[in-house]
Amino acid sequence: MPAGPARAGRDPILNPGGNVPFIPHTDADVREMLERIGVEDIEGLFDEIAPELRAGELTGVPEGLSEMAVTRLMEARAADEGRPLCFLGAGAYAHHIPQAIWQLTTRGEFYSAYTPYQAEASQGTLQVTYEFQSMISELTGMEVSNASLYDGGSALAEAVLMAVRGNRKAKSKRVLVPRSVHPHYRAATHTIVRNQAIELVDVDLDGDSGLTPVEAIERAAGDDPIAAVVVPQPNFLGRLEDVDALTDKAHALGAQVIGVINPTSLALLTPPGEWGDAGADIVVGEGQPLGIPMSAGGPYFGILCTRRNLARQMPGRVVGRTYDTDGRVGYVMTLRAREQDIRRSKATSNICTNQGLMVTAATIYMALMGPEGLERVARHCHANARALRDALTALDGVEAACDGPFFHEFVLRIDGRPASEVLGDLADNGILGGLALEPYYPELGNALLVCATELHGEEEHNRFVEEMKRALAA
Repeated sequence: MPAGPARAGRDPILNPGGNVPFIPHTDADVREMLERIGVEDIEGLFDEIAPELRAGELTGVPEGLSEMAVTRLMEARAADEGRPLCFLGAGAYAHHIPQAIWQLTTRGEFYSAYTPYQAEASQGTLQVTYEFQSMISELTGMEVSNASLYDGGSALAEAVLMAVRGNRKAKSKRVLVPRSVHPHYRAATHTIVRNQAIELVDVDLDGDSGLTPVEAIERAAGDDPIAAVVVPQPNFLGRLEDVDALTDKAHALGAQVIGVINPTSLALLTPPGEWGDAGADIVVGEGQPLGIPMSAGGPYFGILCTRRNLARQMPGRVVGRTYDTDGRVGYVMTLRAREQDIRRSKATSNICTNQGLMVTAATIYMALMGPEGLERVARHCHANARALRDALTALDGVEAACDGPFFHEFVLRIDGRPASEVLGDLADNGILGGLALEPYYPELGNALLVCATELHGEEEHNRFVEEMKRALAA
């Protein structure tokens, strides 16, 4: 049972700090353990840690506060930071999340549930995972989906590893990655695969269009075999790539196609399972737009889908629907190709968990919205983005950097002040105006990436335009 106030004066040998640990062991339990191990006190369990590596007493930690005092403190800090109007996308998007989503997700049945190891005791958790996999497979036009991965960037890395294992015809460890793929995804993928002798080959970006030319795939491939080609849709700059031509070119080169998608966009765009003549082989993306708040950086979750023939190369878990001997529906874990189970060193991944809570929220979001609701969200996002771009490019010193179709993000080029300074000025006035692109795409010049979703109507547009006009004139 947890330690109570009456036990505050614990034995200094067992608990030298005098704190009240929330553990079920009595003093007698701890003494018996130490005697059995042959250690005099708890500190003796950590004697292998060098003294210079120990933190010592935490003198900078303030005195504890009551619950009410902590609440007042956090409310004051939240008020200081304010609630800025957000036009910053770049992989994380502010969408309307109906209250029902998290009211249901945070019920105790879901909120405290973890990975189901005992299927007979975890039918609800397994069913949620099964429903999620079914919905994501339908949305992407693919045959199999796993439960989830950590985020979109790690999902791309896992897809690269999966493609190298699964493309036995090419027997290559070269993967073509267009520069139009999210820079953070590229960096995360490089970090994860670089020590496995996998070569990530950059594919040129056409700075005028913001697209990946089909000829660039052929140039980057050269004469050596390639295992896979990554195809983003929409790409990081918001542009819609010619996915049919890119997919067919990759397959003609003997490579598998890894699609990187925004799930909201798939309510309008052709699903990757139907790209080109044969469709993508693996699909990944960030699931955050499906009912997950931006939350200061996470947690989010990664989407990964594939063809049936590659299912055993897929990391993570797959849940199936079946019947027991009495004919009742049951849900079972059908694939767990990971290191904690029997595969050990032959595991497909070192991913040890999934973002089950985020998957639950996304499943409820998709079920509540339905196909019509998802399409309405996507159409509002696109329409608002077009209206915002038209309004901003009407200002002196602002022009569209890339012409052509886009989803709900677009690139603007501005004259005069550096984009980073303009964005800083906007932030000081309660607007997150976008992302400065010079650190990632210097060839685009003084440019910024701006996003609009269904949350941005005429009132929000007008405020942004007026503040942008003021910031450019400063």
